[in-house]
Amino acid sequence: MECDMEEVRLTQLVRSSGCNAKLPPGDLHKALDNLAQKRRDALIEGFESSDDALVYDLGDGRVLIETVDFFPPMVDDPEIFGEIAAANAISDIYAMGGEPEIAMSLMCFPSCLDISVMRRIMEGAIRKTEEAGVIIAGGHTLSDREPKFGLAVTGFADKASVWTNYGAREGDAIVLTKKLGVGLLMTQHKAGETDAASAILQMRMLNKEAKEAARGLKVHAATDVTGFSLMGHSYEVASASGVTIRIHFDSLEFLEGAGEAARFGFVPEGRYTNEDYLGPNIQIPPSFPLQFRDMLFSPETSGGLLLFMPPDDAAEYIRRYNRAFAIGEVTGKDDKPVIII
Repeated sequence: MECDMEEVRLTQLVRSSGCNAKLPPGDLHKALDNLAQKRRDALIEGFESSDDALVYDLGDGRVLIETVDFFPPMVDDPEIFGEIAAANAISDIYAMGGEPEIAMSLMCFPSCLDISVMRRIMEGAIRKTEEAGVIIAGGHTLSDREPKFGLAVTGFADKASVWTNYGAREGDAIVLTKKLGVGLLMTQHKAGETDAASAILQMRMLNKEAKEAARGLKVHAATDVTGFSLMGHSYEVASASGVTIRIHFDSLEFLEGAGEAARFGFVPEGRYTNEDYLGPNIQIPPSFPLQFRDMLFSPETSGGLLLFMPPDDAAEYIRRYNRAFAIGEVTGKDDKPVIII
């Protein structure tokens, strides 16, 4: 794709954007499942469990948590793109119950863009990492036809307090900390139909406060909701935990306009690859209109934490963090890992 220094619109330089650019989950599992690799005893979590980050035992009661995430821009403002990419990458550390501390940047940059655009992306990322208490200490940059940016983030946690995606228990309440619909609204935005201000604001929001609100409460399992959609990340928890997750559609909260975007066909490509892979594992009422399925399977970018907690702890959590809302419960293993009610 060609670009013009005189009038930079980052979103016109890319074929896909945000977490919608992720490789389809089916292809990813084909590449990684049963891949032979030597393991070290200190590596507590690797890619086998589809968790949000690796966890490495430091041998002193602490663990190192490390993740990496980068993607093409979903907005034209370079600084806002930097903020969103940083918030999204850091989220994986929060989703593991850790404290992020240090990061390295990953940048793919078209040679035809003015170098000031790169600087502005970094300025936005630094602003967001400073908010999280993270220092960007280095990185790697490639010349590429499409701009992409993200971070490799390192955090730490007490070994006993790490959250994983495989501990959900029968009877747990399920809590989500951000509204859904980012992928739908950003697809509509790219078509020039909306300013998507609410989606952009939410993507820039760290999950720092959401993680800290759970201090002292029991979290049996956790993940964050990004490119594989609410359905994909729920399925990963259900499958890893050996339970069934029941989600009440009427309890889900969507950004204003997301339902209308789905109804008018502003649906990201990742929505279809998500359902292609996940469909056999998700039970959805036959009466559900296509619009609702679009809303369930659409990718999110810099989405909220998905927490699995005892009901009393979940109620206290929602009292502490009033952005959060309950979306369902965990039951014993049923015919399908995820059931929509």
